[in-house]
Amino acid sequence: MIDPASLTVQWPTMLWLLAALPLLAGFHAWQRLREQRRILRYAGLGSLDAPTGRMARLRRIVPPVLMFLGLAALLVAIARPQAALVMPARVETIILAMDVSGSMKATDIAPDRITAARNAAKAFIDEQPGKVRIGVVSIAASAAVAQSPTDNREQILQALDRFQLQRGTALGSGLIISLATLVPEAGINPEKIISGKPPFPPGGIFPGYGTPEFKPIAPASNGSAVIVLLSDGQSNMGPDPVAMATIAAEHGIRVYTVGVGTPEGTTLSANGWSMRVRLDEDALKKIAATTRADYFRASDATALKKIYAKLSARLVLEKRQTMEITALFAGLGALLALCAALLSLSWFNRII
Repeated sequence: MIDPASLTVQWPTMLWLLAALPLLAGFHAWQRLREQRRILRYAGLGSLDAPTGRMARLRRIVPPVLMFLGLAALLVAIARPQAALVMPARVETIILAMDVSGSMKATDIAPDRITAARNAAKAFIDEQPGKVRIGVVSIAASAAVAQSPTDNREQILQALDRFQLQRGTALGSGLIISLATLVPEAGINPEKIISGKPPFPPGGIFPGYGTPEFKPIAPASNGSAVIVLLSDGQSNMGPDPVAMATIAAEHGIRVYTVGVGTPEGTTLSANGWSMRVRLDEDALKKIAATTRADYFRASDATALKKIYAKLSARLVLEKRQTMEITALFAGLGALLALCAALLSLSWFNRII
């Protein structure tokens, strides 16, 4: 699909040839006027064959108009036009950042949050094309890479099955480790960011840090890699998740967030203690909005699978590639000129 707004030409000076079209149009009109005067002068000879009425006027107009449009297209072709072609392109690398904290044992999503999340993630992985590389990061009190990005589906599924629930939730740590895994060329040091020790990565999250060689790029401008964060949103350890999302945005990475659970939550009991675990939608919405991505809420296991299906569709992006379209204009011009000549031959036994 061609984006008309992106149309340019490599030889703009050749467009001056279009100035000849009004002169040709004027010459053609002068010829037609001479012909009409001649017909009027010899009305007795020409009136028998000359078509009359509205259809006759239309026949006189259509061939010249088509011919001049064809000539215009051919002249534009000489200037070597080019435009951006919009083509579908799929994300090449995905990091699944999965919350494996104790709150994921909650049963407000049957059979429980972690089982529903694992099953939906497996369905999501199965839907991705074979060339898409997928990595897995587990998030609890600390975060770790459970599986580096790979196109081996069996290894990815095994990483999901190895999850063991732990105490604590450090969403910020999970995000920065996911980002470092996704864009290793950026030189991000997760340990120093998580511990709060300088030098921090650039971006202005903390006062007085930044490196001159790094230049932030536009949020969501990296079309080849994304992070999918699945959590109940209750982060209680590690760096601020929104601050880490800002770093991701400065590297052009989008973070799609999927909320697992219900806002009213449920009560978990274990070893003599109990706690209320709720879905913190506001936190997940802020993370997604910071990176210009989307937030999805999964209220049950069926909805969670549907969300992953929608997310798969979102990961098909528009890729723009500038290409020369001289042949398109040349072909259009030749077709219009041919139509004009055929119509003129059919109606008047002459070419224009």
